[in-house]
Amino acid sequence: MNKHHYVAIMAGGIGSRFWPMSRTNFPKQFLDILGTGKTLIQQTFERYTKFIPKENIYIVTSEEYVSIVKDQVKGIPTENILAEPSRKNTAACIAYIAFKLFEKDPKALMMAAPADHLIMETEEFAKTAKKALDFVGSINALVTIGIKPTYPNTGYGYIQHETVEAAPEIYEVKTFTEKPNQEIAKAFIASGDFLWNAGIFTWKVKNILAAFEKHLPEVYEVFAAEKTHFNTPGEVEAIERIYPQCTNISIDFGVMEKAENVYVIPAGFTWSDLGTWHSAWENMDKDYFGNAVSGNKVMVMDAKNCMVHVPEDKLVVLQGLNDYILVDTKDVLLICKKEKEQEIKEYVAEVKRNMGDRYL
Repeated sequence: MNKHHYVAIMAGGIGSRFWPMSRTNFPKQFLDILGTGKTLIQQTFERYTKFIPKENIYIVTSEEYVSIVKDQVKGIPTENILAEPSRKNTAACIAYIAFKLFEKDPKALMMAAPADHLIMETEEFAKTAKKALDFVGSINALVTIGIKPTYPNTGYGYIQHETVEAAPEIYEVKTFTEKPNQEIAKAFIASGDFLWNAGIFTWKVKNILAAFEKHLPEVYEVFAAEKTHFNTPGEVEAIERIYPQCTNISIDFGVMEKAENVYVIPAGFTWSDLGTWHSAWENMDKDYFGNAVSGNKVMVMDAKNCMVHVPEDKLVVLQGLNDYILVDTKDVLLICKKEKEQEIKEYVAEVKRNMGDRYL
């Protein structure tokens, strides 16, 4: 393992599309959504330990989730769990860890990845990640990993790339498109030169900092003003001063879509961002009629292609539903057509308006 290789696992999201199982105080990255015996953040941490030294793995999360991370992720140094005082999207998160690492190790190469993605083929993932690290080690490049689309998903970002390789299995990025409509997504897939954006990034730390300075100077400047406090006892107070001044923007919008030195590596592994109940259904074992069931006492009769997630000890009898999501928790029951799942965020907002924060 290379001592200059690092990874930042981003674990501050609230996972509202997995409501009601995912809640604000215990979101999806800390849940075993698929019943594998490990939570998503545990799987992500273990995936990186295959090729990144444990002491070089950092988790950036919200202050309120630090204790959950400590409880779930064994083997990570406590000082490698970084607490954000507020949610300011991925640009601030990445700027934080990049400045911190550069003060510690100016030769650092870094990956940044969400905590809640599903990647089962860990060896193939490690192969792709090492290819990205090798590439950015030799060239001033910002690299993202792309996934070959299997259907016209309107919830993902798309990357269009050049058809000629810049290096073996690495392509220069032409355009980014965020969450297209159904017709555009179909056209992207038909063209053959578009990939889903997995949101897994690799770069030299000094190069991403230069990209921040050029394309997102308002974020760069507030971190740069406090950089001498990183890796010192004054870091926490510095972050408390920085975050209220930070623009709330994603790394995609703020940097990647503006930079000219962006490349993509098509993934050799299967991937899901597990962003919706439908994606969970896709990745779970199903019965003869396409029903994915999590729960020991579920009886399904005359139903097809349903996603069912209920408490282990609760008897649930399901009859006559096709293409539905049924999620039961101790205080909320959700029954929703799968085709309407992109509206779950709106349902959560409506619950908040009518019921307050109790069920969020």
